[in-house]
Amino acid sequence: MVDRSQIRQQMRQQRNALSLQRRSDAADDVAQLINRSRFYRHSQRIACYMANDNELSLEPLIERIWRAGKCCYLPVLDSIHRNRLCFAAYRPDSIMRLNRFGIPEPLYKKGELIRAQSLDLVMTPLVAFDKAGNRLGMGGGFYDRSLAFLLHRHHWHKPRLCGVGYEFQQVKRLLCQPWDVPLSAIATEKILYQAV
Repeated sequence: MVDRSQIRQQMRQQRNALSLQRRSDAADDVAQLINRSRFYRHSQRIACYMANDNELSLEPLIERIWRAGKCCYLPVLDSIHRNRLCFAAYRPDSIMRLNRFGIPEPLYKKGELIRAQSLDLVMTPLVAFDKAGNRLGMGGGFYDRSLAFLLHRHHWHKPRLCGVGYEFQQVKRLLCQPWDVPLSAIATEKILYQAV
């Protein structure tokens, strides 16, 4: 099996080689696929992300969320919850700032952050995935730590997790670690996979 760091390097190289037009088309295609999904239609509080390092952009999906009157949230690195993500409301008029990784986050006031348990749907970026719903991220573990409560559920709890990436980021099988939180779905520019 290929080493996780090798997979990260290969997938990031492929992502960085994509043309601006291909990235834009893929973002539109993913927004359409997710918009037609049952889990999106039944979700009101949806966490997205701001694309970084040529991740698949969710900007067209965010526009649809706003037009549908749903609530959009973005992950923020809060100083109190240092290694976990909290989520701040993201609106068309939100003032943004860069976090320590250079990723835009909405400015928020004390008491405005929510935790993942309050969300209906969390869209996560990924570097690679498999059809079983295993996700390989950038290696910081922020999503896994923030969503670890889902590993201990005995019945379904929100939020539903949907990874977002390009079709070429699919691998046959990812070796997962005990702390890896599996996805319930993966959206690419070609298909919406339900994890098996």
